[in-house]
This record gives sequence, structure tokens and C-alpha cells, in this order.
Amino acid sequence: MPAPTLWRIALAVPEIHAPAFAEAVGDHADAVATFELEENVTWLVEATVYGEPDRPRLTARVAVLAEALGLPEPKLEIEEVPAIDWVSHSYQGFPPIRAGRYFVHGSHHEGGVPPGAIGLQVDAATAFGTGEHGSTKGCLLALDRLARRLTLGQGMGAALDMGCGSGILALAVAKTWHVPVVAVDIDPEAVRVTRENARINQVHGLIHAEGGDGYDTPIVRRHGPYRLITANILARPLARMAPRLKHELAPGGYAVLAGLLARQARHVIQAHRTQGLRLVARIPMGEWTTLVMRRSN
Repeated sequence: MPAPTLWRIALAVPEIHAPAFAEAVGDHADAVATFELEENVTWLVEATVYGEPDRPRLTARVAVLAEALGLPEPKLEIEEVPAIDWVSHSYQGFPPIRAGRYFVHGSHHEGGVPPGAIGLQVDAATAFGTGEHGSTKGCLLALDRLARRLTLGQGMGAALDMGCGSGILALAVAKTWHVPVVAVDIDPEAVRVTRENARINQVHGLIHAEGGDGYDTPIVRRHGPYRLITANILARPLARMAPRLKHELAPGGYAVLAGLLARQARHVIQAHRTQGLRLVARIPMGEWTTLVMRRSN
């Protein structure tokens, strides 16, 4: 029996009603996320499901919800996602992972990178982060979405990967925007692995990995503020470091925050809202959640 195909479900709705529509669509999907389309106005609700969804039931569910909320029925997009021949891309070790435009694979992968994808070669190592974890995959999906709207300058203040682990997010940023990335971790092994992965992925000229204690690391202070900051850490450190993140984030810049459980999201969001940042996307991956915040201009 052939493997089920992947389908995409999408609709644009007012920001205030995005959670309700996400819940309605999510009942018919395997994963659902929401993204800002127009500041303080419209959000995109986007879901994926294996196997063609029940169009009549899904359409009816959306129509009933729109009527209950007093809204015009939103246009519902349901389309099949082009398939990847995973057999031809199989390899030893952890299986390849597709997250938006990113194709994460290990060194034993014998197939090529799918056309149009950005390959990230990262082996499982002592440093955290191969793309398998929900928070890492959520970050890659966030970067995929940001790549459609965010332009980064070519200077050293383009991007910062705080708590870089294996360097997978720094690799993704460097390969997507072709800009220098400052990568920092308190663990010397993480710094070593990040430098090695940068060499393997041929972006060692762009990634500057150093050991240090968060935002107090000299290289961080020297090259900020940044247009993009990724921080896949833990909820409490993220909330505690919110004032320092704001200081190092350029006006209009974006922060991708992860390493938090869904139940911890409200605390992390509030800590950053207090600093003048606003939520522009929330990407749930199982029990984990990735947040995208933006600093006002």
C-alpha cells in the first residue's frame, strides 16, 4: 500500500479569531500553526495532514465557526504537497527530516538533497540539536516562514544564535540568508561541534562560534544589535533573559524562541511583551512550542 500523501490546509482570518480557527482546522490535521500576515489584522492558519482531508466536513466546520463569530466565510485552501521519494533519500543513522525548505540529514545519507531544499548535514553528537526534537524542528519551520519576509544585512549584526548546541540553527540562517552568524554556547563541546558542522556544511566563513555566558559574551556585545536572534534554550532562561534579548535585538528585528513546553508559552510571551516585543507566530510541535516575537520599530 502506498504511503499517504501530505496535504496542506490554509485560511486567513482576523488575528483575534486565529486560535478558534486553528482549533477547528486542527481537529482534521496532524499539525497546525498560525502566522501573522498583516500586523495586528490578519493571521494565516496553516495545517498539514497525511491523507486527503474530508473537504465537505472541513468546509462545513469552518463555515459554521465563521457564522458563529459573525465573520464572512474565509477562503479555504486545500492542496496536496509535492511528495518526496523518501526511499531514494534513505540512509543509515537518524532518518532525514524535512522542515519547510530545510532537509536535515546525517553523513551516512546516500541520496541527494531534494530539489529546492536547503541541505543541513548534522550528525547526532554530544551537542544537542539534530532537527529530530520538536523544538528544533519548530525553529526551522519558523526560519522557513521568516525567509519569505525578512531581509538581513551583510554585516556581523545580521544574526545571533544564542545557545547554539550543534549549530543547526546557525547553519540554517547562514545558508538561507548568506550572512554572518554569531553563535554562542556556554558548553565548549557545543562550540566545537558548531565549528565542525559549519566546516562540513561549507559555511565556516560565515559562522563565528564562541563560548561564553549568554548575552554577556564579548562577541555578542561587540556585534549587536541583531536583526534576527534564535534561542532554543529553556522557558525559564528565555524569560529571565528577555531584557537582554531586547537590548541586542534591533528595532523591527525578530526573535525565534524555543525549548519550551506549550504550557510554558504564556509565561515566555509575557516576559517579552513586557519588553515591548509582540507575538507574530506560534508553532506547536507535539508538546513543544516555538514562538516568533518581533521588536517594534
